[in-house]
Amino acid sequence: MSDPQAAAAIAAAVRDFNTELWTLYAFGVAITILRTIARVKAVGFRDLQADDFIIWIAILLYSTQSTLAFFAVNHGQGLANNGMTDAQRAALDVNSEEYDLRVFGSKIQVVGWTCYCCLIFTLKMAVLVFYVRLMEGLSKKFRIRIWAGFGIVLSTFLASIITIYAACRPLHKYWQINPDPGNMCQGAVAKPIVWVTFISSVLTDIYLIMIPIPMLWGTKLRMAKKIAATIVLGAGVFVLICSLLKTIFVIVDAEHGAELAGRWGTREAFVSVITTNLPMIFPLVRAWLKPLFGSGFFSSHSPSKNPVGFRTIGGGYHNGSNKTGGSRGRNDSSPYAASGLSINESEERIFQNVKMQNISINSEPVSELQRPRDIVVNTEFRMTEERYMQDGKNNSGGVHKS
Repeated sequence: MSDPQAAAAIAAAVRDFNTELWTLYAFGVAITILRTIARVKAVGFRDLQADDFIIWIAILLYSTQSTLAFFAVNHGQGLANNGMTDAQRAALDVNSEEYDLRVFGSKIQVVGWTCYCCLIFTLKMAVLVFYVRLMEGLSKKFRIRIWAGFGIVLSTFLASIITIYAACRPLHKYWQINPDPGNMCQGAVAKPIVWVTFISSVLTDIYLIMIPIPMLWGTKLRMAKKIAATIVLGAGVFVLICSLLKTIFVIVDAEHGAELAGRWGTREAFVSVITTNLPMIFPLVRAWLKPLFGSGFFSSHSPSKNPVGFRTIGGGYHNGSNKTGGSRGRNDSSPYAASGLSINESEERIFQNVKMQNISINSEPVSELQRPRDIVVNTEFRMTEERYMQDGKNNSGGVHKS
């Protein structure tokens, strides 16, 4: 291939990289904005929780990482201190442009790895904070799982950062060209960094998925709804796939592995942003899709007896009539006044500020001995709050929820 052809091929590759990089970035930011809109719409700006703000710290890190990737390819031409023979290193003039570009690219790799670790750590912290809000009030064993998750995420983050800055000593060898500093000091393909970050990703992603999924499959929801909820809450597996591919490329392709790893690292960051935001935008997406698929797609026609304390996507079931054979009208004579909460509204509560322990699904008539302040979703998908007070007689009143 002649020099003009090679230059044209390189230019085309750079254009393709830039297009993919900024398209993914724009889509990731747009999804985060959509998440914030959905949350404000659901709970109001004043009731936004910590994870709603942590995600924007992650976006700042994502912006930094994308900018670093842009400069590494467009200014540094994808060069670093890897992929060179000893002869090439010895022949490279220290005053040449290529030498400067390789030094620049090597420094970008170190900063890029640091930013990547901070981004993934921040996104996973946002997920854990969401779990705290989602499962607040459940039994101690579920709280322990979440706090253990904080420990695992923090430990793997520290392990990754320590590896980046301790594997290669002294630090300036990360951008040493000649003599060969060794694989440990070639930031683009350094095996200690690649393996530690990959193992960290495997441990944390699997653990975060295993916190809510077993609880979900312990319910008696329709299989379709279990699958949908599993996809939403377990989407972190796609991050794991990107991390795996990135690791494979670095290990098996010493010449082009750094370039391919950079591309898949960019995709991994994008997928991480999307999967972190997905549970929050799911109710909004459902509302948009309902006119296309109809209410039957989002309704359940079989009883669902979820354990008390677990709120699920699409919890509850549909029944067209009450036990007296009437339609779904309000029974004003009932001591439990219904609020008219629709099934779609109740499904969205999993991503709002209603605690999981406050909702139970029950298809049986409300008992007079129901414990104080229990929330019950009856067969008409109306939410009532039962208050039982005994001062010589029983008084119970309905509280409307919206």
